[in-house]
Amino acid sequence: MAALNLTPSDLSTFTLMGIPGLEVAHVWISIPFAMFYITGLLGNFLVLFVVGKEQTLHKPMYLLLCMLALTDIGMSTSIIPKALCIFWFNLKGITVGGCLTQMFFLHMVIVVQSAVLVTMAFDRYVAICNPLRYATILTNTRIAKLGLLSLIRAVLLILPMPLLLSRLPFCANRIIPHMYCEHIAVAKMSCGDTTVTRTYGLVTAFVVIVLDLMFIALSYGLIIRDFLRISSKEVHQKALNTCTSHICVMLMSYTPCLFSYLTQRFGQGIAPHVQIILASIYFLVPPMLNPIIYGVKTKELRDKVGKYTCRR
Repeated sequence: MAALNLTPSDLSTFTLMGIPGLEVAHVWISIPFAMFYITGLLGNFLVLFVVGKEQTLHKPMYLLLCMLALTDIGMSTSIIPKALCIFWFNLKGITVGGCLTQMFFLHMVIVVQSAVLVTMAFDRYVAICNPLRYATILTNTRIAKLGLLSLIRAVLLILPMPLLLSRLPFCANRIIPHMYCEHIAVAKMSCGDTTVTRTYGLVTAFVVIVLDLMFIALSYGLIIRDFLRISSKEVHQKALNTCTSHICVMLMSYTPCLFSYLTQRFGQGIAPHVQIILASIYFLVPPMLNPIIYGVKTKELRDKVGKYTCRR
């Protein structure tokens, strides 16, 4: 009898429910989703275009902004187009291969973005604490190598997740109460022992988040230490302006990410639609606001963006 409840993973199809309990409001929910997604795409592609066109912006800080923009585009695009297909056309089906692919790219981009934020914190530390050596410590080539290492780290850490899940048998009931293939939600579809894949996911998330936040805290601890040694208000203001954008982006990225992760793992008492909406904030709001924050706070970038957007 048990065999009747199992379907070979390569032949099965999952059904994504969207936002359970709010199906009647899917069309209305899709409006802010689409607006935020399109705004985020336009803003991030504008940053990539301007930095690519302007030779004066070919500097480590702006290369890091391009990396952040690419991760923002990748993160939201991994989820929102499929979610809009569910909301608008009721296209809820997704193959196991497609589901595991979505899960891989989504989690990989999240890990890459975390590494980019760590690198940006180090960039701010060098800019404030060792300004005279900035050009020799952080070159464009070195930033590119750090970006490549971030990608390799993410692939090596995340690839085992879909591989472990692909080896498990999935039950006949393959309805995922979610709008995208979240790791734990997919693991719950299996009739096999998911202890290994659940443990690996938990350990990976813990290692990435804790280590990256430790490095960021170390960078800002050193910045604060040097900050307190200097009595000049002008230097204080300059240092504050230098860090404000990164701190805002970091808080917007890590706060909803941590909250969403904890509710997915341990929020059994929280309604599913609340969990999904909270997760959506992480995939929609930071990608939309990050280009705005850096565009407003970085004068050189703001001037170059104005050069292309305010032409008559």
